[in-house]
Amino acid sequence: MTWKTRYRSFYYQDAPEPEDPVLLPAETALLCIDVQNYALAPKDTPAKQSRWQPFFDRMHGTVLPRLRALQASFRHRGMDVIHARIACHLEDGRDRSLVQKMPGWNNLLMPQDIPASQIVPEVAPVGDEITVVKTTDSAVTGTNLRLLLHNMGIRTVVVTGLYTDQCVSSTVRSLADESFRVILVEDCCAAGTASLHEQALTIMNMIYCN
Repeated sequence: MTWKTRYRSFYYQDAPEPEDPVLLPAETALLCIDVQNYALAPKDTPAKQSRWQPFFDRMHGTVLPRLRALQASFRHRGMDVIHARIACHLEDGRDRSLVQKMPGWNNLLMPQDIPASQIVPEVAPVGDEITVVKTTDSAVTGTNLRLLLHNMGIRTVVVTGLYTDQCVSSTVRSLADESFRVILVEDCCAAGTASLHEQALTIMNMIYCN
């Protein structure tokens, strides 16, 4: 089974296979979402650490090395690599969206200058690569990314990062609604569990991205 037939939802079971994408270097950018230090920090209890261990294993064994290689490939071809990270501009986080203030998992209070909010060093920006700081799940609605992409002549966005079912999904949908062609690189993304990752891929595939 190839990418053309995997992750088919109820709506697309009988859809024809998509064509191979044509990635024009001047019109294609790689977007790396929220691959930040906080996501890879050890958990505060053994039980939480055990529950999250499959995620850490995927990140270190698959996502980080493959994302680093993908970034290198884009840079070698002179193609743009863009980064997004979630952080707040104000110390008390008043500038965050309501989603980021809700109690529970999404309640991330991360001022933009602290170590936890920085991009993981091995996939960090190089040279003058653009980094947008977002206070929402979507890297489009929470920043000037849409304007930047249009100014740069980008029509296709190759999406990677964290978490597949949250900020990645929100960004993919926003890009699709703005009429960008979107490609999601499955092995350069991760969610808290494999099940959540695969469910998100199935929901997004073919309608919001390939």
